[in-house]
Amino acid sequence: MRSNRATVRAGVSMAATLPMLAGALALGIPAAHAADHSGRGALAGTKPAWATAKADKGATSNGAQVNARVYLAGRDAAGLAAYAKAVADPSSPMYGKYLSAKQTQARFGATKAQVAAVKSWLKSAGLTVTSVTPHYVAVSGDVAAAEKAFGTQLHNFAKGSKTYRAPAQAASVPEGLKGAVLTVTGLDNAPHKANHKDQLPPPDAVFKNAGPFSSYYGSNTASTLPSAYGQKIPYAVQGYTGKQLRAAYGAGTYTGKGVRIAITDAYASPTIAFDAANYAKKHGDAAWKTGQLHQVLPKNYTKTEECGAAGWYGEETLDVEAVHAVAPNADVTYVGASSCYDDDLLDSLSKIVDNHLADIVSNSWGDIEANQTPDLAAAYDQVFQFGAVEGIGFYFSSGDNGDEVANTGTKQVDTPANSAWVTAVGGTSLAVGKNNTYLWETGWGTDKATLSADGKSWTDFPGAYTSGAGGGTSKTVPQPYYQKGVVPKALATANNAEGNRVVPDIAAIADPNTGFLVGQTQTFPDGSQQYSEYRIGGTSLAAPVIAAVQALAQEARGGKAIGFANPTIYSKYGSKLYHDVVDQPTGKELAVARVDYVNGFDATGGLSVSVRSLGKDSSLKAVKGYDDVTGVGSPANGYVNSYRRH
Repeated sequence: MRSNRATVRAGVSMAATLPMLAGALALGIPAAHAADHSGRGALAGTKPAWATAKADKGATSNGAQVNARVYLAGRDAAGLAAYAKAVADPSSPMYGKYLSAKQTQARFGATKAQVAAVKSWLKSAGLTVTSVTPHYVAVSGDVAAAEKAFGTQLHNFAKGSKTYRAPAQAASVPEGLKGAVLTVTGLDNAPHKANHKDQLPPPDAVFKNAGPFSSYYGSNTASTLPSAYGQKIPYAVQGYTGKQLRAAYGAGTYTGKGVRIAITDAYASPTIAFDAANYAKKHGDAAWKTGQLHQVLPKNYTKTEECGAAGWYGEETLDVEAVHAVAPNADVTYVGASSCYDDDLLDSLSKIVDNHLADIVSNSWGDIEANQTPDLAAAYDQVFQFGAVEGIGFYFSSGDNGDEVANTGTKQVDTPANSAWVTAVGGTSLAVGKNNTYLWETGWGTDKATLSADGKSWTDFPGAYTSGAGGGTSKTVPQPYYQKGVVPKALATANNAEGNRVVPDIAAIADPNTGFLVGQTQTFPDGSQQYSEYRIGGTSLAAPVIAAVQALAQEARGGKAIGFANPTIYSKYGSKLYHDVVDQPTGKELAVARVDYVNGFDATGGLSVSVRSLGKDSSLKAVKGYDDVTGVGSPANGYVNSYRRH
């Protein structure tokens, strides 16, 4: 399960190969301003790719309302990117020399004079300033005022079966403000949201797994069911717990003590404290201490129906319980966004950075790269760069639809996992055996076939593709320096001879058929709300597991923040610190048997029996070495301890 932000955002990410004084054009920041003939500076990327002449349906009504954000470039945008790179690079003399949030803002944030000049310009065009933060000036007003302020015409454009507003030309700013403005968002009104009543709804309807189960991988063979790949297969596990995951990824005696982890999602589960405490008690995880779980929540929630607010409760529950299961002494702060829209998710990330709420941030949401717009990419990357300067690392799930072809018809990666400034976490199918022994992992990718009516065969075996870890090559983000020499050239140059970002960077358990057991209060058929448990997966699981492993690693290095981890993760590539995940680790095709309630709750609606093949991720393959399903692999024994040497 991974909450999808249907967001429009974008990949003008930094190439990360930049010398210290690189031109910001490669960064998607202010030097991406091109002068036009009217003495103004164009804001590159503010006209969406879908706003074509062919799709143009004419001018938007002058009286229509616009809500926009003008993001501030700060004092030294190129210097911010260069500093962020240097402090994260183990080979740099600046490595680990982080600044506090206050120092970062003082050195790289916008000046009072810049903010005043931006406000004055916007007001003079007839727009109303609705809020000012360290990162942006928000405004509202009619189309006529927005067109005057940003030097562009707003037209209606066809996008798929719908029509949305967007600039007919790139927005621009007065020449004197070119250095002060990073970008503007909100001029187009296509959906900018993460999928997954201003009062939060009750929990979603209950979901339960049917048995029989295996208690560990292979413990219960489905001897009465047909064979698959020439052998009897095991039933799916009931759901791994913390002890099994800690053993699989080499936690040792580390618990994450003294390390702060933040989790971002939209909304907030009203039962999270009860559910997390109950789950820990039932499964032998350390009890939550008073003050160990914090929530930073907005004053109001919006778009609760549109975003499916209750669906986000399970996301938060999974993230919180998985982090605690693997790093039971880490301090956890949940930062809930007021909706699933980009603006609100960005605000949550900014809260973490501006107040340095944590050193490690787990994020289990995203959208397809085709829905990116460069203006939002620049805004996100700026937050990630501020975080890197402070020693904060962001971990994003890579997606649950493989190469996205089955989902969208187009081969593509997900965002914001595609940013060169975050750690993209891919997914595996995990086999933990008797006595918590790590057996193997495959890349997560599932083909499903159901049991025939006579029970003697699997219909159309191995069946249809259902889901798998997201990955592949970005079409928009240049190759970061840390991937050079590790990512195979054929992958890096799949969309561009110069080389682009490839996703993911690292991986962990994600397959729902070898998934994690969670406990959550849900709504039962009789209307009651009760705690129950179910097995779950997705790269929504992989991201908090890796975030928790990184907390153990940070504890191992004496509490010193790891910060943006990719340069360090790639520097360890090729060693025994990673499980090199392949699709057939035993030399044979692998599968598990799974039994589900047809109604999702009990046997009254009947049972559905299926075979789920492992290691079948769309066109993506887990192979020896780096691959586009699992990156460098998953953490092995020794990975956590290896951080002691830095």
